[in-house]
Amino acid sequence: MTRDRTFTPREIVSELDRYIVGQREAKRSVAIALRNRWRRQQVPEELRDEIAPKNIIMIGPTGVGKTEIARRLARLSQAPFIKVEASKFTEVGYVGRDVESIVRDLTELALGMVSEEQKREVQSAAEERAEERLLDALLPAPEPNANFDPEKPGEPANSGPRETREKLRKLLRQGALDDREVDVELVSDAGGPSLSIMTPQGMEEMGVQFKDMLGGMMPDQKKRRRMSVKSARGALVAEEAANLIDMDQARELAVERVEQSGIVFIDEIDKVAVGSGGRQGPDVSREGVQRDLLPIVEGSTVQTKHGPVRTDHVLFIAAGAFHVAKPSDLIPELQGRFPIRVELTSLSKEDLLGILTEPANSLTRQYRALLATEGIEIDFSPEALTEVANIAAQVNEASADIGARRLQTLMEKLLEDLSFEAPDLGSTQVLIDASMVKDRLRGLAEDPDLSHYIL
Repeated sequence: MTRDRTFTPREIVSELDRYIVGQREAKRSVAIALRNRWRRQQVPEELRDEIAPKNIIMIGPTGVGKTEIARRLARLSQAPFIKVEASKFTEVGYVGRDVESIVRDLTELALGMVSEEQKREVQSAAEERAEERLLDALLPAPEPNANFDPEKPGEPANSGPRETREKLRKLLRQGALDDREVDVELVSDAGGPSLSIMTPQGMEEMGVQFKDMLGGMMPDQKKRRRMSVKSARGALVAEEAANLIDMDQARELAVERVEQSGIVFIDEIDKVAVGSGGRQGPDVSREGVQRDLLPIVEGSTVQTKHGPVRTDHVLFIAAGAFHVAKPSDLIPELQGRFPIRVELTSLSKEDLLGILTEPANSLTRQYRALLATEGIEIDFSPEALTEVANIAAQVNEASADIGARRLQTLMEKLLEDLSFEAPDLGSTQVLIDASMVKDRLRGLAEDPDLSHYIL
């Protein structure tokens, strides 16, 4: 079970507020959807499988927070999360990726998450094993009775090397040997010849399983490498941790986690919607992608190399600008599988100003941290940030509305000279005020040609 059991909808919204400005309705919808996953686990088992996830379509222009909401939701719940673009998929029979690869990729991601969790659990044991292997490399084991002294029959054999080994162990733990070079034997990532298998679309998994089967028939290739003790320790700990975890159990947990808490974010869903002008040419393929998506969203079984994965309870969040098409242009069956529709609003000047200052990862904090690495302490006056937000809103209104992404372009242009000269300036303090913002950006914003190509 993931961490979503400990968060109420109010707490989820509060956490999303730390990174995303505005869009209250969308936050409430995803918070309820996440909480419902926990609620489903509490109902009687005979009813549990009957409760389908409430999939969501988020409608709104680019740069207003659709992707960020889904991404933060996945991090909050520690759930397997994958973002895909609907326009990258094609109908079965056409050249391109088939939609079932979404579930296969999500399962691989979940396996990575579970493996990392299990490796953390065996970290101590892995470190102990790695330490012994390092000591073996630093002090090879002597021959039996190599140090036996017949004149001192009461002294244990190999006492000298054992004492030396303990001294080395102490130095190793203190980090005194980190820079010494040592030869270690590691499993080679590139063992054996590479093999490519061409399979028809929709049968890619068969090729992957065949390659895995052939790979399992070949022993692991080991290679001796010379590296520093510090580097060798990290490589040996990683190898020992991988040997200690139970991969069969990890695969089972990964499949279960995908089935019970997986989240798929389908961006640009409007790009595969078919307009009212008829279904000809490319529209046929777009509708085909929708029909291929339908079984996955409705609930079906997808064969992966880690076993069959059911998608009945995977949460799907779709998003699109829907400038040309409308949600009603999706095929009716697919519309029915997304019962919750949320419209995200365009960002106002106040929203843009809030994005510059309020989130825990705001652009101003990012630039402060970046330039602090060069010894430069920058500060932004409130008037400067207000001016940046005003210019961003003005350019978004005059040309394409790309939401908060316009702020990234403006801030980069504003601090371009300072970022370039930073290594030569040394430790210094710089105040970014409104006059600097106007000098650097106002002329670009007022010139339509320049703003079109530069901002």
